[in-house]
Amino acid sequence: MRTFVAIAPAGIPFLEHAHLDLRIVLFSVIVSLACGGLFGALPALQRPRAAALVARSANAGAHAFTRRCLVVGQIAVSMVLLAGAALLMRSFSSLERQNMGMETRGVLTAYIALPHYRYTTTQQRMEFFLAAETALRRLPGVSAVGMSNWLPPAETHESQIFNNISVAGKPRPTGGTGGMVTWRWVTPDYFKALNIPIVRGQGFTEEERRSNEHYLVVSSLLATRLFGDESPIGQHVQPVPNGPWYTVIGVAANVKNGGLSGADEPEFYRLRRSIAEDWTPWNVMVLKTSLAPAAVAPWVRAQIAQIDPTLPVEIETLTDSVSKLADRPRFETALLGFFAFCGLLMAVIGLYGVISFVAAQRTQEIGVRMALGATRVDILRLIAGRDCG
Repeated sequence: MRTFVAIAPAGIPFLEHAHLDLRIVLFSVIVSLACGGLFGALPALQRPRAAALVARSANAGAHAFTRRCLVVGQIAVSMVLLAGAALLMRSFSSLERQNMGMETRGVLTAYIALPHYRYTTTQQRMEFFLAAETALRRLPGVSAVGMSNWLPPAETHESQIFNNISVAGKPRPTGGTGGMVTWRWVTPDYFKALNIPIVRGQGFTEEERRSNEHYLVVSSLLATRLFGDESPIGQHVQPVPNGPWYTVIGVAANVKNGGLSGADEPEFYRLRRSIAEDWTPWNVMVLKTSLAPAAVAPWVRAQIAQIDPTLPVEIETLTDSVSKLADRPRFETALLGFFAFCGLLMAVIGLYGVISFVAAQRTQEIGVRMALGATRVDILRLIAGRDCG
């Protein structure tokens, strides 16, 4: 129990209250001893009368059938647990090997949240993040620096009802909510840093970042839902009712954005322009580096400290971030695998006990059969096949 509590990920309710209940242990021990004593003593208490011996011989076939049923039942129950554990392990393996739609290796992330009491205006926030972006681009081995409010494959906190999205020249979608649409604020190098392909059109550019126009990049899934077979490039979209209209300039490949096990949701990307109103107090900075991310991390921290030495920075590789999302499935797989192993072990011990009991009862018969030429395989087939199979 202590081992599983130690390796368990954070967020499992009431796990810190887990303890060994000595009352349950005592009850289990007493019941086990009582069962062993009762079933061991009953045969010894029976009188060996002649009539009883004749009846016992007549019921030998029924006893053997009952014994077979108990053995088969015990193995069947353990096989159900083993099959469940095997399926869960296979699902977990598929979960870790699935295509994220982006590159996680060689990517370093730095989460920065600006305190409201020091960065009181959006202009101050924008100036800090732009200065940090410029400083990090100068680091050795860094080929791209992007920013976003949230990173996949974790579920984003920013979403929009699909029916609230309008396309110029088309009626607003009707017929239920139509599901949710994820969206992110990103900078031009975001797609390059995560190696997310732009399948149609183009991504954001620095010229668009400095303009006052509103530009949008949509995912392939959202492009299909909004435009069908039409080209989305150049279309005008209003993501929020009564909000500004955006021009679609590109279509990005789908990425995992609903967690490791959740379904992919339609998504659109808004450009963080060099306009103060576009900037929030927090951002995740994404660095694509050809060097080891662990070697680049101290340089990132030093560059941020030069701008604001009091600001805390959470630095982590994207590979580690994705691995943390698999902590709970990994723990559940280990837990079920452990119980499946225990079930198999008990089934093996029980089967050994039954076979040992049957073999002890038929010792003389086995001796006669071997004297008449029976081999070890014949004896094994006799005991395991007829009496226990």
